Amino acid sequence: MTTIVLADDEVLLRTALATLLPMEGDITVLAEASDGATAVGATLRHRPDVLVIDLEMPGLDGLGAVAQIRRERPEQVVLMLTRHARPGVLRQALKLGVQGFVSKSAEPSHITSVIATLHAGRRWIDPEVSALAVIDDCPLTEREIDVLRVTGEGYSVADIAARLHLAQGTVRNYLSNAMQKTQTRTRHEAARYAREHDWL
Repeated sequence: MTTIVLADDEVLLRTALATLLPMEGDITVLAEASDGATAVGATLRHRPDVLVIDLEMPGLDGLGAVAQIRRERPEQVVLMLTRHARPGVLRQALKLGVQGFVSKSAEPSHITSVIATLHAGRRWIDPEVSALAVIDDCPLTEREIDVLRVTGEGYSVADIAARLHLAQGTVRNYLSNAMQKTQTRTRHEAARYAREHDWL
């Protein structure tokens, strides 16, 4: 028997999976969540064998929720559902220790077998997800990506420096490099350009 918490903001998909997964395999759904914050609470309360979580959710997204859960439960097994895994997102998720990636269009029987694979201590990344993530033409460094991601949230240089534990001059250098590489005039344009190219 494998216990899961199921987090997805799409009600139709979530309720369908909650119904179908136990029919396909030896799975018990302990709780459902419609957003990242609820997913964090449910996972810490119920301690499932596997957290099945959507990448894109309102408010706290899948990555943010996993980061919070990892602080309390570093051993939590995570299966991420995604429509389109951007290279930057896949890298971030792997850094967070996410063990599995499955396309949201996958058959319930496939999702069930991946849950069993992860529960057995192995990893799984759907071929179409990894293919998308491998096509990585991003010229930005990890630090430049970090700085642009925080810029995109509307923070000032001082705020970015504080959040990333960097000197303000270092942040300005990263932003300047990113603007050169994206051929943009402002840091906000650079952040928008990077997001449109799926680098963040």
